[in-house]
Formats: sequence, structure tokens, C-alpha cells
Amino acid sequence: MGQHQLDSLDKKILKLVAEDARIPFLEVARACNVSGAAIHQRIQKLTSLGVLKGSQFIIDPEKIGYETCAYIGLYLKDPESFDGVVEELKKIPEVVECHYTTGGYDLFIKIYALNNRHLLNIIHDKLQPLGLARSETIVAFNAVIDRQLPILDE
Repeated sequence: MGQHQLDSLDKKILKLVAEDARIPFLEVARACNVSGAAIHQRIQKLTSLGVLKGSQFIIDPEKIGYETCAYIGLYLKDPESFDGVVEELKKIPEVVECHYTTGGYDLFIKIYALNNRHLLNIIHDKLQPLGLARSETIVAFNAVIDRQLPILDE
């Protein structure tokens, strides 16, 4: 994971698109005092470098019926089965994040469930068969901070 040197124009562009991914390039160009073509080239460069990973609509899970958000630390019976377990986790649509971590857990995942009963079913029917020694579940009541990282001026 290499760090890329960003100049002041790159940083200004990133601040603007992080606030609103649908902002027109011409509006970004006006705010940055450069041409639309220059903005288009910079966006392409930032995308090809992997700094920008595209844009997307964010669906609010609660608005579509997923009332329970949980973080689950997974302890594997066989820690050498990481890759296979991750491939199986990818097949479970309720799993929205999976992290290798330091500390006690082998893997740490974030899942959304319709309710607590659905959460129990996911853990029992979908996660346990993956070869877990055990798991620890933390239910999140509400995300009080949910944001992009700031683009800092050095």
C-alpha cells in the first residue's frame, strides 16, 4: 500500500468529491480555478493510482429493513484456513466487511441482519459451519460517527 504524493490541486479535488461524489466536473473546475479537462485528467489519474475507488450510492441498511448491525470476532479452529473461510464469507450477502486483525481474533467481520433472530440464524447456520472455534458478537446500536477521512494540508 504505497502512499502517493498529492499536490494542492489533488487535495482540493478530493475534498470536493468526498463531500459530494455527484458534483459536476465543471463545478470542481470553477472551485479549483482550472479547466474542466484538467479536472477530468486529475480524476482519471487519482482513479488509476487507486486513490479514488469510484463513486457509488450508499444504501441505508435500516431503510431497507436491516435493523441489526453487528461486529463479530471470529476464532478459527484451523487458522491456516483463512483463505477458504474468507471465500465462504464472500458468499454470505449479510457480511459487508471482513478484516484480518491483530489481537485475539483471526478475522473481524461486520454484518447486517434484519433483526436479532436473523442475526442468530446467520451465526448458527452460516458462520459456525465455516470451522469456527468460537465467535464474539458486538451489536451496534447506532453509528454516531460515519465519515470519510479528511484530506489534510501539510
